[in-house]
Amino acid sequence: MSTQVADHYTHGALITAIERGITALGKTTDSITPDDLAPVDEFHIGGRRASIAFLDQLGLGENVATLDVGCGIGGASRFAAIHYGAAVTGIDLTAEYVATGRVLCEWLGLGERVQLREGSATALPFDDASFECAFMMHVGMNIPDKAAVCREVARVLKPGGCFGIYDVMRIGPGELTYPVPWATTAATSAVAGPEHYRAALTGAGLAIEAERNRHEFALGFFEELKAKAAGANGPPPLGLHILMGATAPKKVQNMIENIAAGRIAPVEIIGRKPA
Repeated sequence: MSTQVADHYTHGALITAIERGITALGKTTDSITPDDLAPVDEFHIGGRRASIAFLDQLGLGENVATLDVGCGIGGASRFAAIHYGAAVTGIDLTAEYVATGRVLCEWLGLGERVQLREGSATALPFDDASFECAFMMHVGMNIPDKAAVCREVARVLKPGGCFGIYDVMRIGPGELTYPVPWATTAATSAVAGPEHYRAALTGAGLAIEAERNRHEFALGFFEELKAKAAGANGPPPLGLHILMGATAPKKVQNMIENIAAGRIAPVEIIGRKPA
């Protein structure tokens, strides 16, 4: 399944598409800012607002060694480094995402503070007790073995370290409508309920500290996007449509339908390794 997942996210000319968007903004790779990149950088429901609401709970701070599991093109990694001062390592299955993310880090002068690597969340290429904090944002929907991810994260966390998860989770019955942003069909979708995440976390020896269903927040976020799109002349120069391609509108529409029907919702769960 990992190969299928990587294929799903591979664009083929992603950095070129982002460069075109930057030009359309009237910017250059020397003048681009993190805020300019945010619309394409934050590949999760709620964008920057969701990042702040989630990451604020994790105790990130200056030089805190932090792991971003399933980092994509590194948007959340860069935000954690800039906003909190964390020293962030990101890992992702999709080679093109990692390569693109490294270029974006260089453009923003973050090449030393943010390190992105290609690899699997279920076999992390790091020594035991390497990180003080870890987080995963909209990644578990592509990983059937939640227990393996949690075991690996628990292994690389230092005693007392936390693992924050912000994933789309199953909250009600009914068949999901596809395609959605993380999967074209059910074959590469591993959406699970919060109870599966709780079991995976506690099974890995992590204590659950907090859990929050963001269903209403998600619906409000999409209403705002809808209103903004109604007054716009086409998509913005930089946005998630660049990552999702021509099928972006359908994927987003289906995701909104699934959320509105009460089948899924973004949920935060935070676990901590005993000190």
